[in-house]
Amino acid sequence: MIEPRVRRLEGAYILYDASRGEEPETAWFEPAVLGARGRVQARLRGRGTAWVVRIGGTACVLRHYRRGGVLAPLTGDGYLWTGLARSRPWREWHLLARLAALGLAVPRPVAARVVRRGLRYRADLLTEYLPGALSLAARLARGPLEAGTWAAVGACIARFHAAGVDHADLNAHNVLLAPAGVHLVDLDRGRIRAPGAWTEANLARLHRSLRKLAAQDPGFAFDEGAWSALLAGYRAGSTPQSARASR
Repeated sequence: MIEPRVRRLEGAYILYDASRGEEPETAWFEPAVLGARGRVQARLRGRGTAWVVRIGGTACVLRHYRRGGVLAPLTGDGYLWTGLARSRPWREWHLLARLAALGLAVPRPVAARVVRRGLRYRADLLTEYLPGALSLAARLARGPLEAGTWAAVGACIARFHAAGVDHADLNAHNVLLAPAGVHLVDLDRGRIRAPGAWTEANLARLHRSLRKLAAQDPGFAFDEGAWSALLAGYRAGSTPQSARASR
């Protein structure tokens, strides 16, 4: 069971899972320091800034929060301070802990850090690394998937929706295909809410993401037949029996 605990360390707030039996260090969130200790295993390619690092005996993904969109050049990695509980890593860490307790396929949260400077803060998040995982986007760049894998992606999304999980940024980069199964990652701004039209909006966002990547790369293995297979898996996973099993 995940045990959330907060520690104030070197001017930062650190939220961590005390059940791991390790006291957090500032170095956990510093790639340069971890690299000097030989604990950086890889730099992850993608739209964000992330590294695979070793914390104790566990491989983790260290992600630094950065703004996207039109505000990125102006604000970079700074966010407006509105309280610790409302900070982005705090909300994402607690959401991941809750979803992991529900048995949903998310990476287990390890620790989060918030560094406040006046009215702004910077933040980082550590989650357990999924060995052998590839994002849906990266996998499709290598070639087509079987219909059964597309159905598994749809069924995974259906389980999250049955539990009321609104991902908020469901795209081809945030769906991971791993030996352990399909996982959803990067739930920044995600939340649990009552059933509604947001489920269709989640699916539409993923569909747009896949179509955009296919338009950019002629070798990207996505077509509408693949999307139909995903929807078939989603509908099968949305049956009352499947919804009960996901809780």
